[in-house]
Amino acid sequence: MKLKSFLLATASFVLLSGSALIAADFDWMVNLNLRSDSDPHAYRSGLASRFGLPESQLSVVLKSVGAPADAYMVLRLSELSGRSHEDVLRYYQANKHKGWGAMAKDLGIKPGSSEFKALKAGHDMRDFDDRRDDRDRGDHDQDHGNGNKEHGKKGY
Repeated sequence: MKLKSFLLATASFVLLSGSALIAADFDWMVNLNLRSDSDPHAYRSGLASRFGLPESQLSVVLKSVGAPADAYMVLRLSELSGRSHEDVLRYYQANKHKGWGAMAKDLGIKPGSSEFKALKAGHDMRDFDDRRDDRDRGDHDQDHGNGNKEHGKKGY
């Protein structure tokens, strides 16, 4: 009886920790959602720029997913899998319970491949990050390459 309880507890732990580890692979999405919530216009602009989508198509994707980062993942999986974003969006809506890693695999992105590793590493909307970082630091009035390289040198 104690052995059954132990095995059941162990199996439960393995299942739950496995789910947590899978979710942890894409934990960067939490930060992307937070940043999107703080500046939705910049996020939409970043998505449109990164994926070259017109506003009408972008609006459909954003309205069809659970969170802003999910829209990024739909578009990125579309790009990596070679499928249309409409196809990936339909797949997402039917299979979102599987998690992003499983969906990526199902769409042909092999675990361990450079594409899969890049997907797990984080988003690649650098323009969005750069604009947010500048505002966060208050750098919007700073010199961004106007040639003044002497600034900060001793004796300037």
